[in-house]
Amino acid sequence: MLLSKKTQHADRKHEHQAHHERIPPPPFQFQHYLFPDGTSGIQEVIVSVISKLSPTTIMESITRLSIPMRWGIILNISFVFSMGCSTIPNSFTPYNPIPPETFTHETFHQALIAHVKNGVVDYPQLAHDSHFKRYINLLEHIAPQQLPTPNHRLAFWINVYNAFAIKGILNGDSPATLTGRYTFFIGRTYVVGEESLNLYDLEQHLLIPDFKEPRIHFAIVCASQSCPKLQSAAYTPESLDQQLTASAQQFINDPTRNRFDRQRRIAHLSKIFDWFSKDFINHSGSLLGYVAQFVSDPDLANDIRQNAYTIEFLDYDWSLNGVPPFSPK
Repeated sequence: MLLSKKTQHADRKHEHQAHHERIPPPPFQFQHYLFPDGTSGIQEVIVSVISKLSPTTIMESITRLSIPMRWGIILNISFVFSMGCSTIPNSFTPYNPIPPETFTHETFHQALIAHVKNGVVDYPQLAHDSHFKRYINLLEHIAPQQLPTPNHRLAFWINVYNAFAIKGILNGDSPATLTGRYTFFIGRTYVVGEESLNLYDLEQHLLIPDFKEPRIHFAIVCASQSCPKLQSAAYTPESLDQQLTASAQQFINDPTRNRFDRQRRIAHLSKIFDWFSKDFINHSGSLLGYVAQFVSDPDLANDIRQNAYTIEFLDYDWSLNGVPPFSPK
């Protein structure tokens, strides 16, 4: 059903008000991982402050803060000075490369089938799974730029992100804490085609800008409860479009991640829609317009399109999305 210009204007005006000052100005996009309740512009403040103070004054000021705030400032200072150094290489030149036409995600697929049930990940079993170990090793011998089509490359990088997020948990990392998120997304690096990269750069400097596909946000999983559910199957180039649509539908219609109060006309949305609102709005013109196309109830979808819903973002649960791995001895 086509919307009147008045309805479209009201919807977009409301969303503009709801999102004003929420979209992190690039390149300062990491604060939503460190401070998920919103500290837009914190790195700009740090830059302006540290440029005017002596090192002694800075350290004296930091030591007066609470421990969480102290770590937050330290990690953000570290990020400010490293943010210009993406770990994504221009090309991948692995030693003893695997021919791109013979590479598949079958080993990762087998690991997911065996150890992921309805989004719950059995990390102890994955730690000993030979298929998963083989997949991680195979990635060292791939030159992704040689994969034949965009679908091959996008499926590749989604699977790589999810595999490395699992590997991070098995390595003992966790995004459940402020310091843990820094290590999980930036501090830990992984190898593809003999080159090192981290999860943050893989998402922010490769997946999002190179493919411009908002459904990516429902496919990559950072091992947390509020993330999309990890699928029990690898993404494949042949079925990629259907898989991405299914992941979007599953995420948006999951009441633990998004809820819609029709009586009060409030859309309680995942923080993912807050953090990456620009990607969704650029695609569909409005955030609610993007969400509505994946809502399974047609009456609710029409209601969202035709009425000005208030948007409220849910708290993000960073706790683990499965059975914790065994503690190292």
